[in-house]
Amino acid sequence: MTEPTTPDAMSREKARALLDDIRIVMLVTHSPEGGLHSRPMQIVGLEGSTIWFFTDVDSPKSMEIGRDHDVLVAASCPERKEYVSVAGTARVVQDVAKQAELWTEDARPWFPEGARSEDLALISVTMRSAEYWDSKPTGGFLAFSYIQAMHEGEEGEAQHGKAKFGG
Repeated sequence: MTEPTTPDAMSREKARALLDDIRIVMLVTHSPEGGLHSRPMQIVGLEGSTIWFFTDVDSPKSMEIGRDHDVLVAASCPERKEYVSVAGTARVVQDVAKQAELWTEDARPWFPEGARSEDLALISVTMRSAEYWDSKPTGGFLAFSYIQAMHEGEEGEAQHGKAKFGG
């Protein structure tokens, strides 16, 4: 894999890295009453600009996503001062092959029959944009953070970035 070279590419890579590291996120959907509904979810797959979660096909979140595909995925690790927020488009899919590929035993308490459970579905979130905050950047991201801060006339160690995904 080639190293990201543009600020947007670096921000996309950083947002994905934070999500991959944190793994437990809050998935926010639109409730039937028009409000927001948030719940903790475990990321079971992260491929390019797609985040995967397991769900029950008849769960409230599945119904909410069926009515409104716009979601927010928010993650934080306060101990490391890392935070990321992703706006995306969600869909609920039942794909036995993909479910088997992403299966983790962590899901067995909810789906005792495993990856082939009739109630099991996947939530696919296609990331549209992301914003992150990291107070302890390292490596190439540290250099990028320093250059960005110099360009924007800011000081400090915190790294902040925004990225667009897709076209």
